[in-house]
Amino acid sequence: MTRPSTPLLDTIDVPADIRRLKAEQLRQLADELRQETISAVSVTGGHLGAGLGVVELTVALHHVFDTPRDRLLWDVGHQAYPHKIVTGRRSRIRTLRQEGGLSGFTRRSESEYDPFGAAHSSTSISAGLGMAVARDLAGGSNHVVAVIGDGAMSAGMAYEAMNNAGALRSRLIVVLNDNDMSIAPPVGAMSAHLSRLLSGQPYVSLRNLGRSVAEALPRPLEMAARRAEEFARGFVAGGTLFDELGFYYVGPVDGHHLDHLLPVLKNARDRRLDKPILVHVVTKKGKGSPPAATRADKYHGVVKFDLITGTQAKPVANAPAYQAVFAKSLIAEAEADKKIVAITAAMPSGTSLDKFAERFPERCFDVGIAEQHGVTFAAGLATEGFKPFCAIYSTFLQRGYDQVVHDVAIQKLPVRFAIDRAGLVGADGATHAGSFDVAYLACLPDFVVMAAADELELMHMVATAAQIDDRPSAFRYPRGEGVGVELPARGTPLPIGKGRVLREGSKIAILNFGTRLAECLVAAEDLGAKGLSTTVADARFAKPLDIDLVRRLAREHEVLITIEEGSIGGFASHVMQYLATAGLLDHGLKLRPMILPDRFIDHAAPAKQYEQAGLDAKGIVATALAALGQSVERARG
Repeated sequence: MTRPSTPLLDTIDVPADIRRLKAEQLRQLADELRQETISAVSVTGGHLGAGLGVVELTVALHHVFDTPRDRLLWDVGHQAYPHKIVTGRRSRIRTLRQEGGLSGFTRRSESEYDPFGAAHSSTSISAGLGMAVARDLAGGSNHVVAVIGDGAMSAGMAYEAMNNAGALRSRLIVVLNDNDMSIAPPVGAMSAHLSRLLSGQPYVSLRNLGRSVAEALPRPLEMAARRAEEFARGFVAGGTLFDELGFYYVGPVDGHHLDHLLPVLKNARDRRLDKPILVHVVTKKGKGSPPAATRADKYHGVVKFDLITGTQAKPVANAPAYQAVFAKSLIAEAEADKKIVAITAAMPSGTSLDKFAERFPERCFDVGIAEQHGVTFAAGLATEGFKPFCAIYSTFLQRGYDQVVHDVAIQKLPVRFAIDRAGLVGADGATHAGSFDVAYLACLPDFVVMAAADELELMHMVATAAQIDDRPSAFRYPRGEGVGVELPARGTPLPIGKGRVLREGSKIAILNFGTRLAECLVAAEDLGAKGLSTTVADARFAKPLDIDLVRRLAREHEVLITIEEGSIGGFASHVMQYLATAGLLDHGLKLRPMILPDRFIDHAAPAKQYEQAGLDAKGIVATALAALGQSVERARG
């Protein structure tokens, strides 16, 4: 593939090289950086639209600020591909999200230019404030700049941080990258001119003088004067909300017009205010790539694509994705039950709830990047007799755990959690891997916790959850395609707390929980070929546990292996707790729990990740043989 011509970018190794350029050269640099970003992502896949929207902002920030001495935080980190290219990582940019390659997000261990890892959203202002306070305590003088997207501003954490920052009055610069919300008036020369005036020293000095005068007035007149100034500035700039939070608001400014952007950032850098600054920058997601600009939802995350047409090189699916099966199942249940509603936290397409919304627009709610609110919102719906399904990625649900405990579980409300991205997720790596949900949900009293072994089981679990109306429930399923089983129009509710046996044997028992079932069956074939009769069972439920099935497997087999796509403290913990208290470990049973290893697993192809974790057929066979005192080599001999 021919790479774009980038003569100016070729001279840039680190941001100090950008600072040596003249302002009039930055337009060419931005254009070349945009083409290099598009070229790199066409090879690797990844997040495209967000990075293209901040190319000029990336160039301007590194030109104006002394990075890495000045701390630059990207929130969310998937918009940082251009930043990676100009911070010494260009030679590796075509390894993005590949095994052994660059992370798709900012990562502290990867570069000194990444002061904070950010793969989830809305953390930058909190982290930046911590860095700013640390600087002040240490007597430092560097700047801290947090770039936060408008979507990330939908999370309560961002406002908690802003409220605290405004109260502490630390020197902090927040750049609001507004590429979607309708909070900005049309941006052009006039608004850019106003932004330069509002951020410049003459206006700041005049405002400080006005404040001194106001402070000399009687209290009612002082407050009236302050309000008049704030609302006058809010009228031309839209910043009253941020003023109320204690920030000095500047904007909006065109994030693609360097002549507008540079002076505002320089003013924010050079003006010494007694409060944090918020610079409101308006950008266009996907700018410079017509497919990404016109279809930002589809080009948020892409696989490899053709540079000319934008056509993504997606392989032909052999089976529907779990997400699509979930949506189909929920729609079928909602057709029969008007009380069913769906909730997502800013991931309608990722969870396939966009399909549900097309069918039932009045019964589907996107709460934004606000998992805490989403959980309690669902709890409120449940109190009124509705049947909420919260479709949230496993790692995102971690943010709402307090609400799951206090607002749902303690009150025993029938909120249904559809836990997407269970297990290892491939290129997104450790930050998005669903490793802990079984451990953190199955420990809660009266919680029903299920895991689908395939797409048909997922349909049954959606139907099961719809019928559970006296307590909270959850079912988990992975990213990607199912195994290709035939699907009915609607799922059938399962008996609560009952597993199933798929293959009968006598020597070894494999008790599966989740989508490793196919690997368990392959392992059983291999063990059978070695003369080791093997039973394969699918637990379906971690809670309530099928104790009859567990007891039978323990009593009738020499070896019992549990396998799950989760951390310590999950399904195996519940099995072992039962076996121990029932005295079933007292007579020589060889129990071997197989879980995710006690480490975070880096980005790679999912099959490779599971191989690294030992949770493939080969690993299961090796575990069984080791339990019997055999090695793979001896068994082969």
